[in-house]
Amino acid sequence: MALSGPQQYPTELLDTTMDQLRTLIVVHEAGTALGAARRLGREQSSVQKQLDTLNRTFAALCGEELVRKQGRGRDALFTATGEALVGLARRTLGEWAEGVHDARRRLGRTLSVGTTRYTLGFLLDAVERVSEDYERENVDLKVTHVRTGDLFTKLRSTELDLVCGSVVVTEGEETELLAPYEVMEWRRSGLSLLTNLPPDRLPGTSLQAHELDRLPLVISARGLIGRFLTAWYGTDYRQKLSIAAEIEAAHYGFELLRSGLVSGAMLVTRGIGEAAADGRLPEAGGLRTLEIVGDVGPRTEVLVGVFTRRGERASYPPGHPLNLLWTALSAENARWWLQS
Repeated sequence: MALSGPQQYPTELLDTTMDQLRTLIVVHEAGTALGAARRLGREQSSVQKQLDTLNRTFAALCGEELVRKQGRGRDALFTATGEALVGLARRTLGEWAEGVHDARRRLGRTLSVGTTRYTLGFLLDAVERVSEDYERENVDLKVTHVRTGDLFTKLRSTELDLVCGSVVVTEGEETELLAPYEVMEWRRSGLSLLTNLPPDRLPGTSLQAHELDRLPLVISARGLIGRFLTAWYGTDYRQKLSIAAEIEAAHYGFELLRSGLVSGAMLVTRGIGEAAADGRLPEAGGLRTLEIVGDVGPRTEVLVGVFTRRGERASYPPGHPLNLLWTALSAENARWWLQS
């Protein structure tokens, strides 16, 4: 009678350990047993012994060894079976790691939080409110810097449980965009310009969006700014605007303008523009701030707030770390409004 369930697994397979699978993966990545030993902090003989064991096991099970030696100084040759088993080992260890992480998150043993640079302060103040609870319950809080463009991707993948940051919302698309997430909205705003152009070249304190095409612009094509320009001018906005410089990070744009290497105006979120105007952003010192009036395309705004997967908080008790932090962030938001 054929066995079903765990009894059907070959003994040789059950004797294969996760550590052996990890060694197989590292040898594949490093190319040699010596290279793998260095990465793992082990003796080469220990790594080679595990490879020999795996070769015997899967030669018996599959009819082919996984790895063949190629001689001194040459990378090991992985057979077709070896290549297939490396892929399977990666998936197996990845799924186990993910399963353990999910269990720890559900039980409140770990919490992974992301924040953009400009919302880190809010998070740190909120963490102070829950630090005693986290210490008492031995909660492992992991804080990660996240780019605006990766915010929802990292939530969907469950890499992060909560994010403090900003997203661009466009009229007619907002409901669908935010449907998978629970949102604590802090504030909404538009864009500003930071410029080193003299007042006679760029007068006033505001500029209408349709006038941007007459200025040499410094832009970050990734993230919020690119989404605004696409909403206002279409995907071919580069052909419609005068782009003096494209940057990866705002601080590089500040340096370009302050150095005078580029004469023009840099598109930033209104929050950054206000911080520069108030002297709270020293790296933008000396640059003038103008508000942009969005008079082209659909209404587009920056939504700053806290985001988590919809329904997840409701599935946890009030004392779960995610709910405690959510409440603390809400209190920090209320305090900010009272002070402003």
